[in-house]
Amino acid sequence: MAEETQKPEAAAPPAPAEEVVVEKESEQEAASEKPTDAVVEDKPAEAVEEEPKVEAKDTKVTESASFKEETNIAGELPDPQKKALDELKQLIQEALNKHEFTPPPAKDKDKPAPEEKKEEDQPATSAAETEVKVETEAPAPVEVKEEEKADPPIEAPAPVEVREEEKADPPVEAPAPETVMETEVVEKVSAADDDGAKTVEAIEESVVAPPPAEKPEEEASSSLKPDEVAQSEEKPEEAEVPPPPPQEVSIWGIPLLADERSDVILLKFLRARDFKVKDAFTMIKNTVIWRKEFGVDGLLDEELGNELEKVVFMHGFDKEGHPVCYNVYGEFQNKELYQNTFADEEKRSKFLRWRIQFLEKSIRKLDFSPNGISTIVQVNDLKNSPGPGKRELRQATNQALHLLQDNYPEFVAKQVFINVPWWYLAFNMMISPFLTQRTKSKFVCASPAKSSDILFRYIAPEQVPVQYGGLSRDGEQEFTVADAATEVTIKPATKHSVEFPVTEKSTVVWEVRVVGWDVNYGAEFVPTAEDGYTVIVSKTRKVGPADETVISNSFKTGEPGKIVLTIDNQTTKKKKLVYRSKAKSYSE
Repeated sequence: MAEETQKPEAAAPPAPAEEVVVEKESEQEAASEKPTDAVVEDKPAEAVEEEPKVEAKDTKVTESASFKEETNIAGELPDPQKKALDELKQLIQEALNKHEFTPPPAKDKDKPAPEEKKEEDQPATSAAETEVKVETEAPAPVEVKEEEKADPPIEAPAPVEVREEEKADPPVEAPAPETVMETEVVEKVSAADDDGAKTVEAIEESVVAPPPAEKPEEEASSSLKPDEVAQSEEKPEEAEVPPPPPQEVSIWGIPLLADERSDVILLKFLRARDFKVKDAFTMIKNTVIWRKEFGVDGLLDEELGNELEKVVFMHGFDKEGHPVCYNVYGEFQNKELYQNTFADEEKRSKFLRWRIQFLEKSIRKLDFSPNGISTIVQVNDLKNSPGPGKRELRQATNQALHLLQDNYPEFVAKQVFINVPWWYLAFNMMISPFLTQRTKSKFVCASPAKSSDILFRYIAPEQVPVQYGGLSRDGEQEFTVADAATEVTIKPATKHSVEFPVTEKSTVVWEVRVVGWDVNYGAEFVPTAEDGYTVIVSKTRKVGPADETVISNSFKTGEPGKIVLTIDNQTTKKKKLVYRSKAKSYSE
């Protein structure tokens, strides 16, 4: 839910903010698309003049909601972006060959460091360490006597001076281990003659210490031929010639380098980093590592309960075909739910895992083909939302914000905030630094009075849940999302009529609602025949905001005519009217 509580800085006053956002987005669009609003074949008497104005407004908004100008087809990308995509693929392939997406655990990373230090420090500290080792190692001088036979030349005065130079300049002798062994053996003998037993044993140990294992020491003492030792070391290297197969890494069920779907995923990371190849590669690598550490793939099968199903849920699609996710923060006014979700670190961690699980399941349903829809629209309802003073909620939100922005790039086509309270501006200023400019450019905010209007700009009324001013309801209904609805704005202090044609022997069914109601509503049947009688279907009455959400009705007739709905807006505010109808024959 991290991405669900943000708003652009310029959106302090609700009404101006809506205009500014729409204008900025419309400039980025081609401005050549036509409105996609589906309209029922009705013939409203007064709607003929007003409906085109509403459609003209929707045209700009529909274009602003579209991000199709950023194609996911590799062949249609600009040359710099093509180059960036190819370079990113090369970096990923090299990383897969080297298995860089599965780094060793932290413990293994710490092991080689001390070993290297020991090898480097031994020449410099051998003289000091050997004084301690001499007391415990007795068989060392015996080995020296055997070596004396092979090396007869002995010089007495030289060893003392050589030892001092060795202590002062240990790195000089480090690169030539074979010669060091010969000279040190000579020194051992001469030192023994001068009754320097301790120093002799110390030098012997400095020679024996460098090999890490005991087996090489035994082989060296028996053969005493460096050529044979070198050959034995070359044999295992020849055996390790075959390299391991390239690593296989997938994200959201799609391999990183497989087909066109892989390009769609890589383009998301590139766009999130302004097509900076190295930054995008680092982001992908960190995402893969995080997914393994977090256990995302196994998370899909975990049972985390359904207590939050009213807090976050998917419902319908927008006018461009994006799935719509609703985040209802007001549900956390329930103290029991709030405590069960955010009371301690363990519960906040469970909530985060549930949120990631929900997002992962939603992403798996997207179409990652180049021409498919691989983004969603988020609607964030801040009505009765706990304020920023709720520390636990703020901590969980910030934590989720970082995870979602770092590991789920370019999955949100639009962020719509509705019922925005007064305190949201201050809260936005606090979290805004954590958001990229590209992310903030997708935000649209609306005050409670404008929330339904803003939703209808991006989502058709038949797709909007009834609690947000739409016509979509749970359970069996006469209409479905396939039955398009019509939107009309009723001016203040005006009366608006809607007509549904009726053929002979048919039943007309309709649904109508006015957002916020507070208007007079009535319906009647007017026959086509001049000598026919008008039939009152619904007597004119005042409908208040809390009376009904959607009025559903039907009329069965055996003669042609029309159903006339009358909505009388006597208030000083504009009203949004939404309706749809269909005719059914008697056989249906």
